[in-house]
Amino acid sequence: MKLTQFFATCALASTAALTQASPVVWQDFSVTGLYGENYEVGTEDRTTVTAEYAAKLKYSDVFFFVDHQLDGNDEQNTYFELAPRLSLGEVSGKDLSFGPIKDVLIATTWEHNAGYDQNQEFNNFLYGVGFSLDIPYTQYANVNFYKADNDKTKDDYQMTITYAVPFKLGSEDFLVDAFLDWSTAEKGAQASELNWTSQYKWNVGKHISPKTKLYVGIEHSVWNNKFGIQGVDQNDVSALVKYHF
Repeated sequence: MKLTQFFATCALASTAALTQASPVVWQDFSVTGLYGENYEVGTEDRTTVTAEYAAKLKYSDVFFFVDHQLDGNDEQNTYFELAPRLSLGEVSGKDLSFGPIKDVLIATTWEHNAGYDQNQEFNNFLYGVGFSLDIPYTQYANVNFYKADNDKTKDDYQMTITYAVPFKLGSEDFLVDAFLDWSTAEKGAQASELNWTSQYKWNVGKHISPKTKLYVGIEHSVWNNKFGIQGVDQNDVSALVKYHF
């Protein structure tokens, strides 16, 4: 293990430990089913099942997801990310807000890809600084800046933006949420990547019961230079069903 990977692992473990020790303010668990036919790298058609967990704690927040994907050749892939962040405002007891920034956080992420079928196992560790943002009309908005210690590719830098915008049309509830990952190019290695994946969802669950969150809609994936491969650009629209427990 590289020295930088060791320190990144320690940062991730410390943040995760403090996250676990914090009282839970709120938490959410969901399962999503996706089907799309315009993927790049491998077969064009993919079926994906995603489990997600998000929580806000007193001193931190955490997001976890795992994708299990089956392609048109019946080859499987499992990939997950664990992303705990530690609130410097909560830990210090000081108000760190200024302008649109609500809080400053230590941001970490562990990316893991399982190594079976045609996929290669890897573990990437990202660490840096994050900002919780106060943006009008959003349910949440965040931006993180990372140094990425990559297992199989050259180390690089990454910016991640996440946001959610709820809105109504008449009596119907809709939600647009998304993430945008941008990573730097590294000479002689990977090209700069931009992955903007957004979900456009209608909550049909409220017609079952007022508290049921059952969404249908689409996921739009725009991924330029996918996996750092120059000129491999993905533009896929997948059918989506998502249920929050």
